[in-house]
Amino acid sequence: MEGELYVRLGYTMDALYRSITRHLAYSLGVVPTQASKRDIYLALSYSVRDRLLEKMLKTNQRYEDSGAKRLYYLSMEFLIGRSLANNLRAMKIYDQVAEALQLLGTDVETICDQERDAALGNGGLGRLAACFLDSMASLDMPGFGYGLHYDYGLFEQDISNGYQREKPDSWISEAPALQVERADAACIVPMYGRIEETKDKWGRHNPLWLGWNLVTGVPYDIPIAGYGGLTVNRLRLFAARPSTEFDIKIFNEGDYLRAVEQKIESEKISKILYPKDSYEAGRELRLIQEYFLVACSLNDIVRTYEKDYSDFNKFPEKVAIQLNDTHPALAVAELMRILVDQKWVPWERAWDITNRTIAYTNHTLLPEALEKWPESLLARLLPRHLQFIYDINQQFLDRVVTLWPGDVDRMRNMSIMEEGPPRQVRMANLAIVGAHSVNGVSALHTDLIKKSLAPNFFEMWPERFNNKTNGITPRRWLCVANPNLHDLIEDAIGPGFVTDLERLRELEPFAEDPAFCEKFMQVKHGNKERLKDVIFNTTVVEVDPASLFDVQVKRIHEYKRQLMNVLGIIWEYLALTEDGVEPVSPKTFIFAGKAAPGYWAAKQLIKLIHNVGNTIEDDPKARDFLKVAFAPNFRVTLAEQIIPAADISQQISTAGFEASGTGNMKFALNGALTIGTMDGANIEISQKVGRENIYICGLTAYEIEKMKRAGSYKPKAMYDKHPMIKRVVDSLASDRFCPRESGLFAWLKDYLLADNEMFFHLADLESYVKTRELSTQEYVDKTLWAKKAILNVARVGHFSSDRTIRQYAEEIWDLVAIPPTEAEKSGKLKYTPSDPSSIATARAW
Repeated sequence: MEGELYVRLGYTMDALYRSITRHLAYSLGVVPTQASKRDIYLALSYSVRDRLLEKMLKTNQRYEDSGAKRLYYLSMEFLIGRSLANNLRAMKIYDQVAEALQLLGTDVETICDQERDAALGNGGLGRLAACFLDSMASLDMPGFGYGLHYDYGLFEQDISNGYQREKPDSWISEAPALQVERADAACIVPMYGRIEETKDKWGRHNPLWLGWNLVTGVPYDIPIAGYGGLTVNRLRLFAARPSTEFDIKIFNEGDYLRAVEQKIESEKISKILYPKDSYEAGRELRLIQEYFLVACSLNDIVRTYEKDYSDFNKFPEKVAIQLNDTHPALAVAELMRILVDQKWVPWERAWDITNRTIAYTNHTLLPEALEKWPESLLARLLPRHLQFIYDINQQFLDRVVTLWPGDVDRMRNMSIMEEGPPRQVRMANLAIVGAHSVNGVSALHTDLIKKSLAPNFFEMWPERFNNKTNGITPRRWLCVANPNLHDLIEDAIGPGFVTDLERLRELEPFAEDPAFCEKFMQVKHGNKERLKDVIFNTTVVEVDPASLFDVQVKRIHEYKRQLMNVLGIIWEYLALTEDGVEPVSPKTFIFAGKAAPGYWAAKQLIKLIHNVGNTIEDDPKARDFLKVAFAPNFRVTLAEQIIPAADISQQISTAGFEASGTGNMKFALNGALTIGTMDGANIEISQKVGRENIYICGLTAYEIEKMKRAGSYKPKAMYDKHPMIKRVVDSLASDRFCPRESGLFAWLKDYLLADNEMFFHLADLESYVKTRELSTQEYVDKTLWAKKAILNVARVGHFSSDRTIRQYAEEIWDLVAIPPTEAEKSGKLKYTPSDPSSIATARAW
């Protein structure tokens, strides 16, 4: 038809084979018979990307035609892992691709294994963001991620003699297969400079931000396919580039090296995830990263809005911005700056728009994560933003004074500015004041926000505070990670549960079906066999798939209490070797996780885990009953291998410290039973799966808080009173687990016995060990264990990220789904030739 261009990309095996071979020839310059696995991986990725871009263009057109409100999710982390296999399953072409690759003499798993993880995150925060993007696309919601295009993601972890060693993780070499550069949407970001106080032509105060340095933000888009492949949203990541390749004036003056240094200085902004912030330059770079993310994102958001609207009256009705934790809190000041300084919106109107647009998710109560920045640093880096923060704070405190006259302590507590020395800006307070919604991520966490973190803010604005318990995407954590379990469930209850996870409830009757239970345990054993090979290939530790796989995989941190797990292992080891108490089942303890490079105590825990494991392995009395394996370089792909194989999931953080956790949900979905404290989402999981199907131990958050207030936690008294606790702690002070490094772990005794030991290890240890013993005894009863595991799977549907996103959409964002049209489903894509970007895209194809 004249004036229209239609593009159809095939999804049959034959069409995919032709597409792969075409990319081998014309994108990579090789013929199929000479193609390496790497070549085939790239050609397949390009073929999949073609189809994703087709659907993404259709999706964007659908959103534009509907005038839909859009959600923008700002996060410093997106732990997306590998994308290829996930996209194949989302687009429902996995089997067709498998057949096509067979014609090329290879298989789909081998080719998908060529992909490196995009490790653009540290742990749960970044993985949650990735799950949310998957859910928004699967629910046909116009939701988009904004992050940074780090050249180097979270470091690769190597283990040498039990010690963590960090290596660069350059995922960027994989990037062309995943993403599309959008140089046409690049933006200029100012920073540093000075403020010149002037008046405008009407005589009003008009501060001018002058003399700034400029950095360019170049966006790269990664398509995010919803389940079914019809809705494809995007994750937009910004890379920092110099505003010009070189400063021409400096270059012409002959100072080539200085010109190059300026280029490098600009580009280092997006060079690495989480620069070390224990020194001033590292802290400054971290703040620059946060501002760069905010500035690039808001520039892009405003530019998109202005394509359709000439003023900002409808901005909050068409735009929602969610801050994923405190890192992007500068969005409050940046949006105000754009509206007031660049768009000439009156201050009060701009504040109303900002407040109605921005929402804030808090993910932690830990003080070190509730960022504070020195006023002097902000004054140097972002002088205009600091002025807006002063004005926002003054207006806010004026209201506090009106509500609570003379309450100086309340004002001091609620102020965005913390009086020094040094004087600092409290970013969490800025986010709370600037947002219309503040949410926690589990029922307990939200309650603690209201009562402990921000009680004065809650008293002032109770309507702003709400809970949105986290969730996980079943597409990644069941379909991709555990396809055999997915197929078993589908055979039992039919398809459709991956987009309606509450349907897993239909599995409950099968917990009493011996044939289904046997199949379920066969799937678990197959997953354990595969993990056995992974462990041996990475650690040279031989494990028995018939043993109980007891797993704790997560970031290494004191509050997550890997140490308490190790104390439990030592307890069992000493009972076995010195008291002759054999466990009723052989046990394999599996650890994985990274310690922050500057976190000495966490890195010592990794060393301790290895040394305890080596001691047990060298002891003929113990090695047939107990094994300890630490799988190095924990990442999404390794989690996909470990989680389906777990029998026990350790979720033993000190109660009141874990905001939610999502690992607990992933393990339960894959049929592992939880040993956990009443912390984070463990509480809600126990309510859903039933207390009889979960192993709860330890003190509650309120019992711990009561002990803190009373100063009644006396670990030395527990040590003196309980002989086994004393024996375990004393073994650390001896050289039993470090015969060639005398005194290596002696510090742990002083640490555990200190009255100010804030993670209450010894307070929970006896309860924890008894709970472990109970779980081991029940594991031996395979009928009972299968029933409990199946009921965990059947009752965990509430923890789908689809449910979480629906709650955000309905209760915070006012966002609605925009489902595919019949024309989209037919496979035809219409381009309007007057749209230059559409013509350019068509020519590129």
